[in-house]
Amino acid sequence: MKAVYYISNSRTWGHVATQVWDILKQEGFLQEHTGIIFSGQEVMGYRDEKHEYFFVPMDTAVCLDYPRFLPEMNRYFSDCDMSGMVTWHEGANAPENVLTVHSLGDVDSGYFGKAQPRYMRNLLLAYEKNRKALGLTDYQVVTEATHWSGVHAGHGDPALLVQYPVPMVDIEVGSSPKCWNDETACRALARTLTHVFDDDERIVHNILCVGGIHFDPNFAEAVFTTWNNEAFGVSHILANQWLVSGEYENESGLKRVSDGIHAIAGGVEAIFFHDKLKGCYKDLVRKLGKEFQIPIYKHQKLRNPQELEWKTI
Repeated sequence: MKAVYYISNSRTWGHVATQVWDILKQEGFLQEHTGIIFSGQEVMGYRDEKHEYFFVPMDTAVCLDYPRFLPEMNRYFSDCDMSGMVTWHEGANAPENVLTVHSLGDVDSGYFGKAQPRYMRNLLLAYEKNRKALGLTDYQVVTEATHWSGVHAGHGDPALLVQYPVPMVDIEVGSSPKCWNDETACRALARTLTHVFDDDERIVHNILCVGGIHFDPNFAEAVFTTWNNEAFGVSHILANQWLVSGEYENESGLKRVSDGIHAIAGGVEAIFFHDKLKGCYKDLVRKLGKEFQIPIYKHQKLRNPQELEWKTI
């Protein structure tokens, strides 16, 4: 298995990422010269007994110059099993002291990047393990609603997301300069990257999450919920704010969410919607359930997973 991580090592930019790059070097993960020159810099590598990892140094975040980077991403790394961008999180009303992993997509336009719930879950579990090991008691590991910083920063066409065949996530520390400069938090992130394929071998039920807020606690908590030998596979989360701004009540809404489901490796076994959704979006969820012949549940059902019925996929 192979994973690739895009990490800005620019000293004049790259909050979090530059520290992560230095920590990876310090801890011996940048040990192999791959000979691959990506945007003028050499890609470094690391191998363990089973897996191979590529660390791509960049002069900016990959999402902020996607048209420039995409050809090389596809040329060198299209055969990888998972990929990630290391960066920082910020935003109006964003919570402090968060360690996050989230899927990529532009919900407004309906372009969703490839998602691999099992590997995303592995990253979140490893992040939590490292958070505890490093004594980051005031931090919380969470996932976020699906979004893509490229389009929100005005630097990218979201249609380009579907041109990269490798599942990709953002891996971040947030949400203020104090957090970005927290060396221990950055170390937790750095140590997480080479555990993307570490698996607890539970049966993972892929789900689509619809509604709620950007950092919705119901969907974030589902990541760490286990029962018997089973768990939830959380990836694409369609926050309420983008359902509204994207006018998903319109005729194209069904197709756009369907595209999101098709972007998830293995599909989904159920849809969970936030109970506070407006009626038009609940109608959309019902149509999706019928279209994919999968059950739909209110978000409260995430707390009693042993009572759920699943479609075999």
